[in-house]
Amino acid sequence: MTRLAYGGDYNPEQWPEEVWHEDVALMREAGVTMVSVGIFSWAMIEPREGEYDFDRLDRIVELLHEAGIGVDLATPTVVPPAWFYRAHPEALPVSREGVRWEIGSRGAICHNSPAYREAAARITRALGERYGRHPAVVMWHVHNEYGVPVLECYCETSAAAFRTWLRERYTTLEALNEAWGTTFWGQVYHDWEEIRPPRATPTVCNPAQRLDYARFADDSALANFRRERDLLHELSPGVPVTTNFMVSPAQCDTIDYWAWGREVDIVTNDHYLTAEDDRNHVNLSMTADLTRSVAGGGPWLLLEHSTSGVNWQRRGIAKRPGEMARNSLAHIARGSEGAMFFQWRASRFGAEKFHSAMVPHAGTDSRVWREVVELGTRVGALEEVRGTRTVTDVGVVWDWQSWRAQRLEWRPSDDLDARERLEAWYAALFDRHLTADFLPPDAAAPRLATHPLVVVPALYLATKETGERLRAYVEDGGTLVVSCFSGIVDEYDAVHPGPHPGALRDVLGVTVEEFQPLRAGRTVTIAGADGPSLEAEVWAETVVPRGAETVWSYLDGPAAGGPAVTRHRLGRGTAWYVSARLAPAGLAAVLDAACDDAGLAPRDDLPRDVEVVRRSGEGGTYLFALNHTDAEVKVPLEGDGAELPGEERVSGRLVVPAGGVRVVRLRD
Repeated sequence: MTRLAYGGDYNPEQWPEEVWHEDVALMREAGVTMVSVGIFSWAMIEPREGEYDFDRLDRIVELLHEAGIGVDLATPTVVPPAWFYRAHPEALPVSREGVRWEIGSRGAICHNSPAYREAAARITRALGERYGRHPAVVMWHVHNEYGVPVLECYCETSAAAFRTWLRERYTTLEALNEAWGTTFWGQVYHDWEEIRPPRATPTVCNPAQRLDYARFADDSALANFRRERDLLHELSPGVPVTTNFMVSPAQCDTIDYWAWGREVDIVTNDHYLTAEDDRNHVNLSMTADLTRSVAGGGPWLLLEHSTSGVNWQRRGIAKRPGEMARNSLAHIARGSEGAMFFQWRASRFGAEKFHSAMVPHAGTDSRVWREVVELGTRVGALEEVRGTRTVTDVGVVWDWQSWRAQRLEWRPSDDLDARERLEAWYAALFDRHLTADFLPPDAAAPRLATHPLVVVPALYLATKETGERLRAYVEDGGTLVVSCFSGIVDEYDAVHPGPHPGALRDVLGVTVEEFQPLRAGRTVTIAGADGPSLEAEVWAETVVPRGAETVWSYLDGPAAGGPAVTRHRLGRGTAWYVSARLAPAGLAAVLDAACDDAGLAPRDDLPRDVEVVRRSGEGGTYLFALNHTDAEVKVPLEGDGAELPGEERVSGRLVVPAGGVRVVRLRD
């Protein structure tokens, strides 16, 4: 990949061949540099077991190559052919309730099926042997959106594989029984064959068993990815292999992307706006930051988003004029090496025929097409930002495994949701114009130390080692902010010995005697020595300082008179604890105080919903100013620079039109 990627999923099998030539001509007009091909084409490439027909794909690849358009070639293993299911109906996944899903959709796969694994390896090898050294192929695309729509299968094949996985993880039944706490409700196992998947039960199933099954299912899919990846590395040396993630917690909760990010050659992501959210650009920025962080802070690629509305949300709300370009450039600002879409040409049939596309049903005499062409020109003019890295201000600890654990049944409050807290705390950082670097809970000391401020919005599951790392970070001069219901359990969903907040008790300098969930619709008031009172809902706690000072206290509610927000001076740093689910004004107040401790100065010279993000590298520093408001804004510039495209000199203040984006190469 020698250019910023611009294009989308291309499904020419849906169209007669004469349309292919029209498509390629339009791609050149739009400045397309790469398309993803073959994602759902298994039934056409292998119409009968062991019988291959590459004629159609050969012509498509050659046509694109002649036009100078790179090919992201997929292994079509997300949808096996109908003949495969006829021969191997046992490869269809089974739900927790014992229902075997049917074909007719996508992703209906038991990832532990030997027949599926063999067939997937066979089609991957065939593709690698035929196209592995073809000059058009610039990237390999394994499968499609692992974990969506289903990852866990509860069939007997998976049950046997689960027992094997458990043997490798625990070695002995004694260790498994201890980890799962099977003495509760008399669930002790004396033989490996007694262990079953956590299928539907009369009441709540063992949460440790549920958590391990989620890990097992994740590992099973990852093993299949590795198998295809390794074949492609062998047959197509030097060409990167990826699979498209869905990193946004709003879209996929079954995959541990920290683990998967270490397995791909380049991290790619699919992102779709929550169209009904008036500030959906905040979630876009959060997901882009999270994807870049999964990539270790380096460049990544937006492999899918939409030109306008999507039909699988409750309301397929269309994007406003200019919104598609602003979305695309926001991803690039936060590290993406391009902007790709689903899909190139809108489908006439199938489940996503009302999904927007680069070539809409309205054709080329349409606003969407004109904006597609304009955006292609603009992306092409940003070529020099390739390889630069997004500059970040703060660290945010997030963990998919902790989120999985917190979502299991019978927690103290159904209303306290980890994803909601993540989005709320991120929005507070966004409104302070602070760019986030997300961190796994096992982040090494050097990565933690690069951030003067680290925020922990929700970390219900935290190991003892995580607590020790965060304590060392604070002692070495860092500022830490931890939100409620964090540090409670270990990796087996067992409560840490002693008072809450368990693994984080020492660094925070507090203990929690009792959780105080609030009744629906109730709020509590929190006040400090100075400043206005704050409001919280859903959650409060009875907190006892053990070295920490009280900064805000509960004025009313079940914890009235006790600490609500504390501050613990430890070594050369400070750790804050927020024991309530604060409303936005409260989050803002706590973050402002923590920023003071960290020596960070959030920008107060920018309006709300105006983003200013920097990418920097050997070639220079680039400022992206994105205006999500309906009014023109003026962004202060430190120094001067040249706008891209056009090289127009700018200094002092950068005028950004309503809904617009400006990119400036800053002068050293």
